[in-house]
Amino acid sequence: MASSSFQAPRGTSDILPEDQPYWSYVWGTAASVAASFGYERIDTPIFEETALFSRGVGEETEVVEKQMYSFDDLGGDSITLKPDGTAPVCRAYIQRGMHNQPQPVRLFYQGPYFRYERPQAGRFRQFHQFGVEAIGDASAQVDAEVIELGWSWLASLGLTGLSLSINSIGDGVCRPGHLAKLVEYFSEREDGLCSDHKGRYRSNPLRVLDCKKAPCVSVSGGAPRSVDDLCDDCSDHWDELRRTLDLLVGEGALSGYEENARLVRGLDYYNRTVFEYEPAERKGQSTIGGGGRYDPLIEILGGPPTPGIGFAIGMERVLLNLKAQGVSVPGGPVIDIVCVHIGDAAHDRMLALASGLRATGRTVIVAPMGRGMRSQMRYANSKGARYALILGERDLENGVATLRSLKTDDDQTEVSLDPAVIAEASR
Repeated sequence: MASSSFQAPRGTSDILPEDQPYWSYVWGTAASVAASFGYERIDTPIFEETALFSRGVGEETEVVEKQMYSFDDLGGDSITLKPDGTAPVCRAYIQRGMHNQPQPVRLFYQGPYFRYERPQAGRFRQFHQFGVEAIGDASAQVDAEVIELGWSWLASLGLTGLSLSINSIGDGVCRPGHLAKLVEYFSEREDGLCSDHKGRYRSNPLRVLDCKKAPCVSVSGGAPRSVDDLCDDCSDHWDELRRTLDLLVGEGALSGYEENARLVRGLDYYNRTVFEYEPAERKGQSTIGGGGRYDPLIEILGGPPTPGIGFAIGMERVLLNLKAQGVSVPGGPVIDIVCVHIGDAAHDRMLALASGLRATGRTVIVAPMGRGMRSQMRYANSKGARYALILGERDLENGVATLRSLKTDDDQTEVSLDPAVIAEASR
């Protein structure tokens, strides 16, 4: 067995051929579902200016403080591998003048992102996400649309037992009062918090609500609820969101939802609606994905005040749940024909035949040189091929080959060395 001192960097993985059908399935389904809602694809660079994230995501967030892969390029500019998809899409919205288009602008994206985190099941340092953004509409109906899109995609993949959690975290009008209540609440219970949040809750008490460690979960259970402190506008938005989601539940577009007072987002730019999707088995870092409204973000990045909402769903966690639930996906390419040859002249003729057969739409492999017929037949079976096309020196002189089915015993026929004839016989 071959070995090497080189390994994939910690927190990354190779996507091997046997896993590619899963990836093709989830990527393709994501694009199809997004298009059915009127969303168009956008691709942003894999790295951006570091300031885009430090300003947009927030200087004091854990992402910026501990998790970003940042470096100075050869020109002296500070560059960061994307830890998040929303800020780059908003940067593109501003830079490319998308505010001049009919609003909201509906966008989706797929690709790799990077965060320096402790690797664990479903969490990597290079990970992949499917995300959508609806920019330019502040209505609760658009919130519900985005939530439904994510749910529709997960359900269309064949996942069952999903749950949807929602909350409202208010906005710049009502949130400061709520945060003050949280600081007071946690200050009286600081000894019960985990070590990460003792003394740090004062700058951002929402982090305590987002913490999954047992001490913080226990203390947070009785914390003031953000929905009890909403201003009139946020309260109206919250009521309209729930009314719209109830309509979707009634139509069968959603199976239901639950209100979760501890649900927040870890980044500073979120306001009002936040939501998460969770699988049937909830344990550890089980959340498949989530999102929320980020009305302040585009203005923070230098654009005009523009509302927005979106989500990001982790592909690795989706794949884990697909496999755990035994969801079957379309397989990889089916090998129609393996060309088995005896002698150099037959091999050369097979190369030409293989090219002609591929032009007819067949998937064809020429068996390796230097092997006997029996070894080549074993190779053809190991590839799961439907047929073996066998050509020897005498066959070559007679202008024929043998097409043998590898799925039906003793089913074989003699065919001329014409790609069209062979293609027809191997239908």
